[in-house]
Amino acid sequence: MKIVETPLPGLLVLEPRVHSDERGFFLETWNAEAFRDAGLDHTFVQDNHSRSAKGVLRGLHYQNPEPQGKLARVVAGAAFDVAVDLRRSSAHFGKWFGIELNADNQRMLWIPPGFAHGFLSLADDTDFLYKCTAFYRPAHEVALLWNDPAIGIAWPIDRAPILSAKDTVAPGLADTPAYP
Repeated sequence: MKIVETPLPGLLVLEPRVHSDERGFFLETWNAEAFRDAGLDHTFVQDNHSRSAKGVLRGLHYQNPEPQGKLARVVAGAAFDVAVDLRRSSAHFGKWFGIELNADNQRMLWIPPGFAHGFLSLADDTDFLYKCTAFYRPAHEVALLWNDPAIGIAWPIDRAPILSAKDTVAPGLADTPAYP
């Protein structure tokens, strides 16, 4: 597995070793020992799977308190995956990073606790999977405005995305509780 650091400390792109031949491919998406040896010693307690049509934007979401670390990947279709640093103690507070995850590149994104997370589906029937380090707690979920100019995410979209009701009315960074 190749680990690629991003401009945001702790946020990592993971490129698993893919073994391909005429039959298809094989790869490890999680191996506790290999991840621990790479400095990613986390316990995952919940796996999530969503399917989205092209143009669906899910997020930006996080939990406060009980933040979740997430290991995200796409197994069908493609998504532009985004994380925003919400750690007030970070020199990168309010900064974002985005990367395309798709069924062909097999990349994964490690989003540590302290980040808001969201993605834009770039293809119909995009299957997005992610492992979480803390249980989902609806009472602790916070949404952050997907197009807040204070953050300035360059979403690769040329029309209004398809949003949930809560994402449509989410507050901006200035009005959102961040982490210490």
